[in-house]
Amino acid sequence: SLELLDFSNTLEQFQKLVDKMIIQNTKERSGLYTEDDDEIDYNKFYKTTRTLFGSAVKDHNIQAFFRKTINNLEKPDWLEIFGCFTGESDGLPSHLKESVVFLVSQKQQITSSVVKRKDMIKGIVKVPHLDFTITASQKGVITVFNNQRKSFFRYSFYFHQDTAWITGCDFLPQLKYIVAVTESTIIVWDYKSEENKNNCFVIKPMKNCLLCVSTVTTSDQSNKDSILMGDDKGCVYLLTMTSDHFIMKQYKAEKESQFRVLDSENFNTVKRKLHEDWVGRVKYISALKCFGSCSSDSFCSFVLDDIKRLEDNLPVKEFSVPKGVNAFAYCRKAKLVVTGG
Repeated sequence: SLELLDFSNTLEQFQKLVDKMIIQNTKERSGLYTEDDDEIDYNKFYKTTRTLFGSAVKDHNIQAFFRKTINNLEKPDWLEIFGCFTGESDGLPSHLKESVVFLVSQKQQITSSVVKRKDMIKGIVKVPHLDFTITASQKGVITVFNNQRKSFFRYSFYFHQDTAWITGCDFLPQLKYIVAVTESTIIVWDYKSEENKNNCFVIKPMKNCLLCVSTVTTSDQSNKDSILMGDDKGCVYLLTMTSDHFIMKQYKAEKESQFRVLDSENFNTVKRKLHEDWVGRVKYISALKCFGSCSSDSFCSFVLDDIKRLEDNLPVKEFSVPKGVNAFAYCRKAKLVVTGG
């Protein structure tokens, strides 16, 4: 279309501007540059970028991109200025909603500190029907960002039951709890509870090191949720929990931590070894009614099959990739699975 053609030409002009700026600054640092009328300083870069893209780019994004490019000439930080937005927006004409990809202004930024120094986010899950986002940090901070008030409202929970690191998280749609896995336990957090204590369940012991978790979303489940988990031995687990597991008689509270401890033996758990190396990611793809799991294993790198295969031990649909698969995703619109290794 004409809009896409114009946009492509604009990007090409912007690329030439950046390339020229990089060459100029590289020569300046080596002492080979001589000033001329075509010198690109910040004012010229700003005016040219504003002429090319108009109000779609904010001033602070232009400034940040210029600063980071000058500081690292070999690798411009394109993510600082480019964004992709394909959702609904009242401020956009309908004919532009599919074609415009240069909309940094659509980004939302969380400025409050979620984790402390020397910590990192290990899982991010968006829950569209409740309009919030869950994050879990390696050292145990689980946070819910609620966007219903048009500004992020956060409430956090700090898990310090033991020294094990959190490796993943997800949301349980039927029980309306948040689930996370550590190297040795499963955490279930009732984030809606008004109590500061005793609102978290810990399922243990788990024999192997859990590395990832994903909720199984099916239409036939009521008052129960199932989760997929992968471990460091190449096994994939299917664990089912119901509301009955979390009633008072089923757990014991530890005096020091005040966590409600549940015995893992009381849960219906199925386990099958699918890979010869760590399971990097598991995911239930509801559109295909299948689960996927991937591993750095070169012989069985990616599995995509019915979840019943975890129980009946029949051959699974899998393929191998040298050095394995580290990530995968399903695109409903294109009806394809993409893997990355």
